[in-house]
Amino acid sequence: SVRRPARRVRRWARATVVAQVAFTAIWLLAAAWQGPRYSIFAHSISDMYAVTAPEPGVAFLIIVLTVCGAVTIWFALRSLLPMLRSALGPASGSAGRLATAGSWLLALSIFGLGNLFTVTERLDCRMADPGCTSAKQLSNFGGTMDDFLSTAGLILFVIAGFLLAAAMRRAAGWQPLVRPTRWVMAVMIVILIADATGLGGLGGLFERLAALTGAAWIAFLAAGVSRRWRAIR
Repeated sequence: SVRRPARRVRRWARATVVAQVAFTAIWLLAAAWQGPRYSIFAHSISDMYAVTAPEPGVAFLIIVLTVCGAVTIWFALRSLLPMLRSALGPASGSAGRLATAGSWLLALSIFGLGNLFTVTERLDCRMADPGCTSAKQLSNFGGTMDDFLSTAGLILFVIAGFLLAAAMRRAAGWQPLVRPTRWVMAVMIVILIADATGLGGLGGLFERLAALTGAAWIAFLAAGVSRRWRAIR
């Protein structure tokens, strides 16, 4: 039955919306148990699950981020991609390749693979800890993984957005998602540049803005997939 896989697509789209809300809620809440030296404006989200981060909250944070990453990967490959390719039709050509590449890059981005591997990305210390430096943070395996997956993952996310926008522009009924997607990716680039330049020592704030913007767009995209499932069922 065609209806059964379509229902699965919609269920995973809904689960993805919930996952993005949970992802945002957990890093907002986790700041509450970091102690008085921790600053949401100066210190990163990654600091909250560093080796020296307060237990047992860090374990809960890691579990939630990991699950959210897994849900996002599944959505990108098993909901978004088949729905988009279906809208493009069998003779999709380059648009189909854009949809495939964009969906895979979303899965490999910081919101997918980056969150899934959170347990391997534990910095050696928090900047809020006495004696911790940027070099010491990245001195262990977890720090190296976090630095690589965060940087590469954010770049892949932005590229994924532009590729998906190009594919959606050619897909029947998906055009309303194109302009918002392009604007979100443009905003992400501005945020990432501000973060990279260390503007005003507000790295933690810019990172949170990027996390919020990305999660909101994924939820928006998942809601779009769910609506389009209803239109074709």
